[in-house]
Amino acid sequence: MQATPVLNILGLLLGLLACTMLIPMGIDLYYGNPNWQAFGGAALMTSFIGGSLWLANRHTNTGDLGLKEAFLLTNGAWVSIALFGALPLYFSSLSLSVADAVFESMSGITTTGSTILPSIEAASKGVLIWRALLQWLGGVGIIVMALAVLPMLSVGGMQLFKTESFEAADKVIPRATQLAGGIFAVYTGLTLLWTFMLTLAGMPGFDALAHAMTTLATGGYSTKTASIGAFDSQAIELIVIAGMITGSLPFVHYLSLTRGGWKALSEDPQVRWFIFLIMLVIAAITFNLHQNGESWPSALRLSAFNAVSVITGTGYGTANFALWGSSATTILLICMFIGGCAGSTTCGIKMFRLQVLAATIKVQLARLLRPHAVVLAYYNKRPVPENVMDAVMGFFYLYILCFVVLALLLGMFGLDFETALSGAATSISNVGPGLGNVIGPAGDFSSLPAAAKWAMCFGMLLGRLELFTVLVILNPVFWRR
Repeated sequence: MQATPVLNILGLLLGLLACTMLIPMGIDLYYGNPNWQAFGGAALMTSFIGGSLWLANRHTNTGDLGLKEAFLLTNGAWVSIALFGALPLYFSSLSLSVADAVFESMSGITTTGSTILPSIEAASKGVLIWRALLQWLGGVGIIVMALAVLPMLSVGGMQLFKTESFEAADKVIPRATQLAGGIFAVYTGLTLLWTFMLTLAGMPGFDALAHAMTTLATGGYSTKTASIGAFDSQAIELIVIAGMITGSLPFVHYLSLTRGGWKALSEDPQVRWFIFLIMLVIAAITFNLHQNGESWPSALRLSAFNAVSVITGTGYGTANFALWGSSATTILLICMFIGGCAGSTTCGIKMFRLQVLAATIKVQLARLLRPHAVVLAYYNKRPVPENVMDAVMGFFYLYILCFVVLALLLGMFGLDFETALSGAATSISNVGPGLGNVIGPAGDFSSLPAAAKWAMCFGMLLGRLELFTVLVILNPVFWRR
């Protein structure tokens, strides 16, 4: 393994992160908040370490990273940004512990949205925009990784999305570099568009920018303790719903839209399944709320926003859906695992894997009825290779296993059944709020023991990097020559 090119790129990333810290520093300095010193000090430390890594490894060739280096770089990027992103939070006037600062930062960069801040309004504007920036950067980072890196690494069936021009694993970095420019431009354009629309809908400019960033990133960090519910505006809720769905669709299709092509987006089977699932869940919860006494318009408004928020893993809230009864909360708990489409900012199992699993089940049933028949599974009108089917099934089984192990760990750390179960689900699926009175939509994660927070940080990283990407580097074989 060649560690020097990995350290070179990590040094560059930390340098960019340090530059990003200057934005919230300038905001707090403008408003006269002493937290600007926290961001300034964190920027100096981050730039020093990042610059040292880059200078020490600047003569290495980063254009031909192999598989091992790609795995190490992916993990190193998310872990280092989470750790250094926690520095300004730790140094700020919030008086956070190390576990709390890392939890908030990891939740941000993985676009989870779980928070340890009981009163978000108490934080300075610099801290609020820093939380939004972490999620925004995590969103664009995961898009590039999902389109360029994971297909090359054949993680969890993502090899379905390989492009013929970039079959070789040693072209990971050129592929990522080529995609990053176009994706970043589209991502930035959509963020500015949603900022403008939210401002027109009556949201203050600062809040509009922060919410646009976390909406497109499907992250869910808000500038208000009551989340989107604090604005009590149907127009704002509709705009945010549209933004959450937009962030959950494959961003590679948006590049096609810039060239005038709508066909790829409308004909993508995972997009059609995703939209159909959203409509089905909204209808089910709307009916359930109406049965419990809500009027039809109110039930539709509540279910539409919160169902989309949970399915997409954004984590915004306009109501405490933990109080909606067992039927609705069970549906929402299941929805936490689903996620959006491949190549989007969402996490979870993702729609294409559910489609491949359904096609695999269909094949197995057909073979039971006709043992000697040749039956193939299809995805997007193309046969699914056996190795992809095996990878998807392996990912699904491992996903459930990691969820069970994490839930057991949280239970061992003293969390009650509902909190442990939903906490494991929201961590590994990067959703945000859990269920119950402790970590539900009306609560926060500050009261959890430090050990539970560290376990959930690892769960967030696992879910964000598609499980295998993290677990493979924990295998001793990975480090052998």
